[in-house]
Amino acid sequence: MILIEDRPAIAQLLGLKSEPFSGKWCNVQGLDGCALDRKIHAAGWNFFFMVGEIRASFLGVGAANLRRALQRILAKAGPQSFNCLEVTGIVAMRFLGIRYTTVSAHSRHIQSSCYLDGAETRRASQHDAEWGNG
Repeated sequence: MILIEDRPAIAQLLGLKSEPFSGKWCNVQGLDGCALDRKIHAAGWNFFFMVGEIRASFLGVGAANLRRALQRILAKAGPQSFNCLEVTGIVAMRFLGIRYTTVSAHSRHIQSSCYLDGAETRRASQHDAEWGNG
């Protein structure tokens, strides 16, 4: 699963189909990380992968719990101002008979430059995109 900030210019440039997920985030339809990476590179842009894994766990299973875990992950990733998030694992386990699920993800970033912008530049770009969206 790939979540991307709602930025119409990027979505239009790449021809992405998405559906709203939570707040300013949309779920990219029909593409995994590798396919999206190929599409971005074909457009002459770059798709950065951040090494640090972000995790959230919850008791039980279910779509509602999964959605809340992803919202917690997005909140943890927010201060970094990256414009994309790739869910890399959803693992259900048991401990002493109690079911729990761990969701892991990595921040990603789409931009035209081959050098990753600094946090302040990413925040300014994010602010401009929010202003453009109204």
